[in-house]
Amino acid sequence: MKKQNDQVPEDKVAPGMDDDFELNQKATDEEIENDDSTKVVTLSYDEVDPS
Repeated sequence: MKKQNDQVPEDKVAPGMDDDFELNQKATDEEIENDDSTKVVTLSYDEVDPS
């Protein structure tokens, strides 16, 4: 009997990919028409020290 692996692999970006450059490019009209684009959402944690 095979042992199930309950761990979910983490999302990864291809090695050597320049995240800021690649992920911030806008899709071309042709890519959008061909459904060859992905919506990218960037989350940023803005921590403010309590006064």
